[in-house]
Amino acid sequence: MTIVNSFLTLLAAAFAAVFFFFLATIIQTLLRDPLRNIPGPWYARFTNLRLKLAVVTGTRIYYVHSIHELYGQVVRISPNEVAVNDVHAFKQIHRVGSGFNKSPWYAEFNSGQAGVFAMSDPKQHAQRRRFFAKSFSKSFLRQHWEPLVLQKVQTAIRQIRAAGKNGTTVDVMKWWMFMATDVSTHLMFGESFQTLESGEKSSYTRMLETTLKGSGIAVELPMVAKILKRLPIDATKQMFNANLLLLEYGRTAVRNSRATGSKANIFASMIAEADNDESSQLTELDVSLEATNLIIAGADTTGITLTYLTWAVLERPELRRQLEHEVKDIGDAPSDEDLEKLPLLNAVVEETLRLYGAAPGGLPRVVPPGGAILAGFYIPGDTTVTTQAYSMHRDANNFTSPDSFNPSRWLSKETMEMSEAAKIAYYPFGAGARICLGIHLARMELRLAAALFFKEFTGANIAPSMSPSDMEMENYFLVAPKNHKCEILLHN
Repeated sequence: MTIVNSFLTLLAAAFAAVFFFFLATIIQTLLRDPLRNIPGPWYARFTNLRLKLAVVTGTRIYYVHSIHELYGQVVRISPNEVAVNDVHAFKQIHRVGSGFNKSPWYAEFNSGQAGVFAMSDPKQHAQRRRFFAKSFSKSFLRQHWEPLVLQKVQTAIRQIRAAGKNGTTVDVMKWWMFMATDVSTHLMFGESFQTLESGEKSSYTRMLETTLKGSGIAVELPMVAKILKRLPIDATKQMFNANLLLLEYGRTAVRNSRATGSKANIFASMIAEADNDESSQLTELDVSLEATNLIIAGADTTGITLTYLTWAVLERPELRRQLEHEVKDIGDAPSDEDLEKLPLLNAVVEETLRLYGAAPGGLPRVVPPGGAILAGFYIPGDTTVTTQAYSMHRDANNFTSPDSFNPSRWLSKETMEMSEAAKIAYYPFGAGARICLGIHLARMELRLAAALFFKEFTGANIAPSMSPSDMEMENYFLVAPKNHKCEILLHN
């Protein structure tokens, strides 16, 4: 018994030593932790698993927003990431020349390829963006591409009408997504994939969706991605190798950029600009990557935003009647310039972008080496700081009754002379030098589609098959209705 007791005593002492060693290590880590003064849940000091869980379950925007509500405007959400919801700190982070460069997350999500979306070096980004400037200007789009956008919108309207005959429910999300996809692919490749005419996704769109899934897994769960890559399953192989197939479409974009007539695309002027700059030639890989990025940025985002706009207006019969009245005399082929002058239409677009913009999630940036003071908190260099429009747009410090869909907030004299905080806080297309290239194209599509829809389909309603939960937002990089549909009934 003496031997047994001695052994148990030694074992207990060993466990105690190990316990106190780990306890001392944790205490030492906490004392040395440069972010120890940043409020947030206790576990965020040690692990990012809770944040990863939110990402893979499509709830990241809600999770981060809830931490802001509990702990304040500057909160810690993982060992090396701080979320910021203060307008002055936001301006400090995103102003041109701030030194807060894009985090490595963008390149990782882009499979390590540095297109304009992922470039972290400001000079490199500015040079590449300069090539896009002319092609995505409002005047250039109206002069060269507005007829195409109008034609795609008119086709979508015809398809919605045909699908909704005899009281049949119509999924407008399907048709808005096809419309936005056909606009984007035509502009990028010089030829439409005609998803509106076929009513089916193209092979390119399917490959793109597969690639995005693979990229998301690789960034958030790298060990899982490594395992999946080695499985002898065609679906997983395609998920992580679809980029090679997408390059073939890139070559089509390059070829058509040098064509004329219907085959020309938006890269034509971009490549011409680059050809005149010996220091920055564009390769087929560059064009392929930019085309893919711009389709992701322009297709799903516009289609999703249009879906929420349609739903939000149809949910409010009085607003629907007011909008129908405003657009009733616009004709069958209105110009974007004329629609830009319609107050309620544009107020509905802005309010939809505020509450339901398709990209309201985090914009990760890296704090400059010397560190920075944000909203009174010192953040050391190399820390990731993120801001999300979802929270900024729902902050009562920035917008009155922020959770209410209220287009009139954009119509009053008080709103037209917005507070400085509201002007900074409103950024559905990003901010600073990184603001979305397609902002003018997106607004053109939103105006034309919304105007013609509410002109053509007076008295439309949300279908009884829809419930509020169907339109709850899931957040996988972009947001989308949880059940991926928005069914309506046309008034025949």
